[in-house]
Amino acid sequence: MKDHVFDAIVIGSGISGGWAAKELCEKGLKTLVLERGRNVEHKRDYPTMLSAPWEMPHRNHVPLSDKIENPVVNRCYAYKEDTQHFFVKDKDHPYIQDKPFDWVRGYQVGGKSLIWARQTQRWSKYDFEAPGRDGFAVDWPIRYEDIAPWYSYVEKFVGISGNYDGVETLPDGEFLPAWEMNCVEKVIRDRILESYKDRHVMIGRCAHLTEPADHHLKMGRGQCMARNQCYRGCPFGAYFSSNSATLPAAAATGNLTVRPDAVVHSIIYDDAKEKVTGVRIVDAESKEVLEYFAKVIFLNASALNSNLILLNSTSNRFPNGLGNDNGLLGKYVAFHNYRGNISASFDGYEDKYYFGRRPTAVMMPNFRNVKKQEMDFLRGYMTFFTAGRGGWGGAREIPFGPDFKEKNSEPGPWHVFMMMQGETIPKESGQVALSLDQKDEWGIPLLRVSVDYDGNDEKILKDFFEQGSEMLEIAGCKNIRANDTQQAPGLDIHEMGGVRMGRDPQTSLLNGWNQMHQAKNVFVTDGACMTSTGTQNPSITYMALTARAVDYAVKALKVGEV
Repeated sequence: MKDHVFDAIVIGSGISGGWAAKELCEKGLKTLVLERGRNVEHKRDYPTMLSAPWEMPHRNHVPLSDKIENPVVNRCYAYKEDTQHFFVKDKDHPYIQDKPFDWVRGYQVGGKSLIWARQTQRWSKYDFEAPGRDGFAVDWPIRYEDIAPWYSYVEKFVGISGNYDGVETLPDGEFLPAWEMNCVEKVIRDRILESYKDRHVMIGRCAHLTEPADHHLKMGRGQCMARNQCYRGCPFGAYFSSNSATLPAAAATGNLTVRPDAVVHSIIYDDAKEKVTGVRIVDAESKEVLEYFAKVIFLNASALNSNLILLNSTSNRFPNGLGNDNGLLGKYVAFHNYRGNISASFDGYEDKYYFGRRPTAVMMPNFRNVKKQEMDFLRGYMTFFTAGRGGWGGAREIPFGPDFKEKNSEPGPWHVFMMMQGETIPKESGQVALSLDQKDEWGIPLLRVSVDYDGNDEKILKDFFEQGSEMLEIAGCKNIRANDTQQAPGLDIHEMGGVRMGRDPQTSLLNGWNQMHQAKNVFVTDGACMTSTGTQNPSITYMALTARAVDYAVKALKVGEV
């Protein structure tokens, strides 16, 4: 029994779970991290980190048999032969799509922090104010001023590259030196800024050590080499992951215990004690049911799995899921709309090129409905674009031989690619629930997902096509082509909500400290906690919310309030 009692339990070891573990351990709490997947250690368990394509059986392509057997994960841009060991296969972990939804998952120590896109933009005050101002979802219980110090706190540890741009819709942070735009990107930026007074163009901010600080080097993390092979696991520790940063920091305290292969069944609510006392797991290999106990629980299993765990955590007090007195658990799930992209060509500058594989794009913060409602749709979208030279001189048109070799060494003309990241509006109909008759091999109900686009998303997509095409034309691009990928929700891998924060226990599950209204010693700080989605990549916000919540939880624990 003694081996199963801790001060704190963290469910999940990904981006937010790693932060919860670090903060709890550094504040002196003996902390257990439960991870449903296998153990992965930094460097040792990155089998392809230095592999060349010709060293792989399929030259870094996924065989047709895998594509047929696992269609969802094969739609993810990062899933290839060199990264497939960090992704969940469809056949191994089924779920039910009441509406088409591509659920991309990573079950291992480190979770999706090993395979994330590493883009890190702060929310602005307008993002936290939007639901209350515009009348959708519920009002956020916090404002930018509440989280700003915690953004700074996590950014310094993570290592974020970026410029100090002075744009209030995308606040500056604690930055390492930024990556450079190439010559064509700079031309496009300058022409857009000349033509539009309400738009800003800047280099993307990303979790890469362009110039490591001393505290990064002391942890064994090094400078980014611009290989852009991050999804394999970085041997330099140059991009942020739980494996290279937060979990080692937690382990250094002597307070950390990591328990892999621990499939969380439910959170235990003791009806007699009228409080949560621990977590019930199923061993992934032996199927043995075990229980662990702690004073405080942090739920960071990733948005949809956190919803699943809470829905499956039933008791006499909570027959419909832990804390679910208002019946809203699993509802108001939203995501980011990635359906729109635009391609174009750009003439000239054929005497110019670039070096390395920059791990970020050029970005433009949302300029629609920022301070007030202006359009016939709610909210808006961020825009990202890159310019590059591909095609390699038309070598495919030449037979093999010396001419082919010479032509293949010459880059082709410039091309431009632009994409949207649109905010979707949380709706009660966007929800997840437990299957009543289907279970996985560990005896846990399968998750039913019913999340879809709506008319607002279509209007945002149309506006992006119009504005994006117009901007590229003004910038001097040619052959502009808009494309609707028609991809299902979920492929953005930014699912949020279902356990949203709010001011009123009647309309939310969590308070302003990410604390469950009806279970005071349970905190949810992954994507499930989000009240709205914003237009920014969400991970840095999860990190800041987690550090802030741990600080509150530990102080409350010391005075007996949880």
